[in-house]
Amino acid sequence: MLMAELRPGQSPVFPSVSRAARLLSGAGRVALGAGQVALGAGRAALGAGRAALGAGLAALGAVPAFAAQAPGDGKPAPGEIGLQMANSPIADEIHAFHNGILLPIITVICLFVLALLIYVVVKFNEKANPQPSRTTHNTLLEVAWTVVPVLILVFIAIPSFRLLAHQLIIPKPDVTIKVTGNQWYWSYAYPQDQGGGFSFDSILIPEDQIDPAKGQIRLLSVDNEAVVPVGKKIRFQVTASDVIHSFTVPAFGIRIDAVPGRLNETWFQAERTGIYYGQCSKICGKDHAFMPIAVRVVSAEDYAAWLVQAKKKFASLPPRDQFAQVQAAR
Repeated sequence: MLMAELRPGQSPVFPSVSRAARLLSGAGRVALGAGQVALGAGRAALGAGRAALGAGLAALGAVPAFAAQAPGDGKPAPGEIGLQMANSPIADEIHAFHNGILLPIITVICLFVLALLIYVVVKFNEKANPQPSRTTHNTLLEVAWTVVPVLILVFIAIPSFRLLAHQLIIPKPDVTIKVTGNQWYWSYAYPQDQGGGFSFDSILIPEDQIDPAKGQIRLLSVDNEAVVPVGKKIRFQVTASDVIHSFTVPAFGIRIDAVPGRLNETWFQAERTGIYYGQCSKICGKDHAFMPIAVRVVSAEDYAAWLVQAKKKFASLPPRDQFAQVQAAR
């Protein structure tokens, strides 16, 4: 009876609830306006923060060479599951190809196959399907599972061939360095017509001589690092003196086989200064794991100064027994 006597729109419990709702609606609009003002202030603060961050990064870039090298830049990082930080246009392209094309495609394929497996287990088990179908062929399905993988491979092949061309077509280099793989160390030769005219061996520092205070890393630091200028096109001519090795520096996006009697080439252009490590990627004998690669990227001025010092240092060094050096490092 009470419900029948109420006027339309009047609350059956509190007659003033409509008025309260209108008041709350007005308060909500005020609060919304205040929120929008706060949001604008937050955006302004975010812009100021970005400007401060940009200034900080610019200041960081002004720090002397490789003092600001980030953890994991140029070397493996604890717990790392992705690719090393890129430090060349080729490495950037490799990362984009892997993260933007290959990884999404394989993720979709894995999820699709998993869904099919679950569907088959649920739909076609003996309990749910006591009388199985006798179907043996389905033309549409067979065409689909043949054509779709082909289309996927064609889609992958286009950027893959483009990347391969960028890796193998070497632009005119600013610096050429000959790299020779030996059991179990690397040798570097700088040509005389580019300010060099010397060569040296790069051998693993023994574990008991590693000095963390100097930034040395177990199984990666060497006695003589290869040095290159930042921002210049560097060509490595790679060969071997004994067995097949593989010259690999992940941060530069380079990997090339060192084959006895053959001269292979690769190139990169470093974008940041620092020390960048690699390792031989071919099983080349019992000490395969103990012939690291260390490349120090410096400014053009520091590189010119290093060339002068290196010519004096390596020209005055007597011939050494490299095999004995390697065994001592082990």
